[in-house]
Amino acid sequence: MNSGLDIVATLHHLVESAVALLPGARRGSLLVRAGERLVYRAAVGLDGVLPAEARAPHDAGALTASDPIGPAAAPEAARGPCVCSAAAWYRAHLPAAGEASGWVPEGASMVVAPVHLYGTPSAYLALEQPAGAAPLSDALRARLDLLAERAGFALERHGLFDEKAQTARELRLLEDVLGAVAEAVDPVDLIRTVGDGIRSVQLGPQWTTIDLFIQEDPGQGARAADVDLALRVYEAPRRPMTGYWNNVRDGVLAARRDLGVDVEFKVGRTSGPAAQASLIEEAIREGVKGIAVAPTDAEALEPAIQRAAEAGIPVIAIDAPPAKGSRAMLYIGTDNAAAGRIAGEMMARLLPKGGRVAAQISTMTARNSSLRLEGFYAGVAGTALRVDPPTEDLYDVERAIRLAAATLEENPGIAGAFGVCSENGPSFGLAAKRLGRVGDVKIIAFDLVASTYAMLRDGVIHAAIVQREHDMGYRAVQVLDEAISRGVEAVLAEAPASRCIDTGVDVVTLERTERTIAVSDYLAMSSTRRSASRSPDHPSRERGHKILVIGMAEHMLPVQERQIHAGRGSLIGWVMRSACPLVVDPASREREGFEEVAEARELGTRTLACVPLRSRAAVLGALVLHSEREDACTAADLALLERVASVAAVVIENARLLSRIKERTRALEALSRRQEALLDTIATMSSPAVPIARGVLVMPIVGTLDAQRSGHFIDAMLREITEHQARVVIIDVTGMAVVDAGAANHLVQAARAAGLLGTEVVLVGIAPEAARLMVDQGLDLGSIVTRSTLELGFSYALAKTGGRVVYRSP
Repeated sequence: MNSGLDIVATLHHLVESAVALLPGARRGSLLVRAGERLVYRAAVGLDGVLPAEARAPHDAGALTASDPIGPAAAPEAARGPCVCSAAAWYRAHLPAAGEASGWVPEGASMVVAPVHLYGTPSAYLALEQPAGAAPLSDALRARLDLLAERAGFALERHGLFDEKAQTARELRLLEDVLGAVAEAVDPVDLIRTVGDGIRSVQLGPQWTTIDLFIQEDPGQGARAADVDLALRVYEAPRRPMTGYWNNVRDGVLAARRDLGVDVEFKVGRTSGPAAQASLIEEAIREGVKGIAVAPTDAEALEPAIQRAAEAGIPVIAIDAPPAKGSRAMLYIGTDNAAAGRIAGEMMARLLPKGGRVAAQISTMTARNSSLRLEGFYAGVAGTALRVDPPTEDLYDVERAIRLAAATLEENPGIAGAFGVCSENGPSFGLAAKRLGRVGDVKIIAFDLVASTYAMLRDGVIHAAIVQREHDMGYRAVQVLDEAISRGVEAVLAEAPASRCIDTGVDVVTLERTERTIAVSDYLAMSSTRRSASRSPDHPSRERGHKILVIGMAEHMLPVQERQIHAGRGSLIGWVMRSACPLVVDPASREREGFEEVAEARELGTRTLACVPLRSRAAVLGALVLHSEREDACTAADLALLERVASVAAVVIENARLLSRIKERTRALEALSRRQEALLDTIATMSSPAVPIARGVLVMPIVGTLDAQRSGHFIDAMLREITEHQARVVIIDVTGMAVVDAGAANHLVQAARAAGLLGTEVVLVGIAPEAARLMVDQGLDLGSIVTRSTLELGFSYALAKTGGRVVYRSP
């Protein structure tokens, strides 16, 4: 058995081999140290005694000083197998059985063989022998040591890959949280990301609730020590989002950045084809240039696709193939039949002796799902596997869980399960955990969503067929951009004859095998792809066309949101004032003064963790987590929570800072616009154009005449000349502060501009001081006519226009 595919089956097989090795042995188990406690990882002969038939890790009690393999017996146990009383053993590590009358045969003994992990005895094979069993021979000891060595190798390998997977997922979580930096971060999206990530990284605590407390933005200068903090609380859904369409959207947005194309990503408000058809019709009316759509029902959506094609809009199908004979130009996505065949071949490897296999699908009307199922049938053809008709969850996660539980409960003979769509695999996994069939049912999932990742690490799901959805979104925009720019026929001439661009799949398992990729390697590889697609190295090109990408709507549980006020005597208030994390066991009556502790005790919480959102300048809120497990939060768990909380705080702080900067920028822009309007008003008022006689205008100048104002003055003068058909313009500089070289040059320019329209300029009002300055500086006004006063200038203008001044007595 390859432990890379099924660690549970591998360990179970080793225990079976050990029981068969010892004469008369009936029961056996493998226990692994977890801190100061032991955990059952595999067991034989204990069905009905251990919860979950011992196929899932189950607590085996504390490792005490008096234990047969405790500190007192450590030297002997470390050297090799030791023998102790079976009754004493079961009392310590299986109390329910040890206390049952007659369950343990009288005089039975327990052979305990150490399993070394990294050179230290950290796991134990425990095998029950009947009374009077002969001592272990050297040959038996050697064979038992060999089995223990194989168990140690499997556990070490599994542990190393699990640690790598956790580290990779932690890095992805921090990357995703940092990716939420925006002008106005959405706390709903943030708590979904944080809750989803923490639950997938930290499997041990089994957090029942994860809440994000954020202080209402008080602006600068607010302190966490303030009484009655106003907080908004966001509760992460217990069932995490799939994230599949988020990845598609990321690919779309990456293409938009790289190609400089105007792209919008939308999903319908419902999961049916009518919502997608409505979006296509709206896009046709708006005149978009290209559409990519993931059909929920290809046949029902085809009329809308045809109308888009008739309007000259190229359409591409992504994720799910279009209907046969569709007007969609291409399909970009997974070759679903090939992917389903890979899943079937993987199931045949997991169940080499055959067996009955259950299947669950979102809907048979989606061609991607039905093709995967057809491929799966082809993959198991010729084997002893028998596949039951699939159940349909109709895109409802809760319905998927109910159907999976009913399938496994009503059919105990099922040996394998195939989750055709992203929510189906985890639904089978959750049902297997609830029914105690972890490891007993071999599960293959589709897509690496958060819950699938967690169940891969737990050994609940054995393999995941992972699509490259980020590539789908990117390639769709890229191909549509080419079709719009170069023409559809040119693009089709370079496309495969099948008009299908396969983006491929990865087969992901916890451990690396000859046919699969380790989940840690996959996460690192996909992060690299995402980072590369976000690189600013590609030159951005502004294009005038718009592209619409339509995804599938997925049913998600809502984020519960409420507002509270936390006083100084609250746990939240204490953590925010002290800026220190706090982990409490509500059952211990510790920190009884905090009202949250009493409330947590009523909910059955045994571990309550509260971590401050500590930014560079202040504490912005807190992350609060509940678990029904005692001592669920280790030092390593708390360290990760602090890192996540710090990154979330930076995201919130940056978003608030960006929001304030933009608000300030808007205010400055508004002030600048008012100032410009005021300056325009002043310029207009300081240089009015007054028609005082037929063909004569007067334009006084008040203040200074700089380059900017000179341009406004000349433009206004030329407009007034044209409007009033003026032959003479009298420029009155009596109100000018100074007539220097610059001002004189602007006046000459104004005279020349007027001359091009056949209008003469008369300059009046030059003060004696200004005249002396102009002479001293050698300034030349050229051919501009000058007069000392406005009256004399007016007389000159009248003479030029054939008018005269008539004086009348009153």
